[in-house]
Amino acid sequence: MTSILETSSLRWPDEAACAASAASLAGRAGIHEALIELHGPLGAGKTTFVRHLLHALGVAGRVKSPTYGLMESYEAGGRPIWHFDFYRFDDPQEWEDAGFRDVFGARGLKLVEWPEKAAGLLPLADLRIHIEPDANESRAVRIDALTPLGAALLA
Repeated sequence: MTSILETSSLRWPDEAACAASAASLAGRAGIHEALIELHGPLGAGKTTFVRHLLHALGVAGRVKSPTYGLMESYEAGGRPIWHFDFYRFDDPQEWEDAGFRDVFGARGLKLVEWPEKAAGLLPLADLRIHIEPDANESRAVRIDALTPLGAALLA
């Protein structure tokens, strides 16, 4: 069982609030080395949050969902960023074949949607972000810090 070091709860009444949270996180020291899991149902806003975070980090251009390819890679400020979407992931051998072990062992920011589909294969996340749709298009968000880096990012 993973212990949670710190938790923060917030509400995103609209996409601007989501973008502001992403921009705040982008400005934190250590973000470029974090592993961040994103949890929530389809349509919760996981990819939207990732887009805002990547743009806040300096990624220019279109940020597309890696649903079909499982992974998209980016660079910001000379630092690597990987965005994973394991929604369609169903074969652990695919993990090895795709070289994900090497990617997760390398330095850089890793953003993972649907991490539960790769349970047992992922290293411990620094942050676990839970996004739940509420009434009126708002989102209830809980961010759990699971490592000292995660706690520093949450502070």
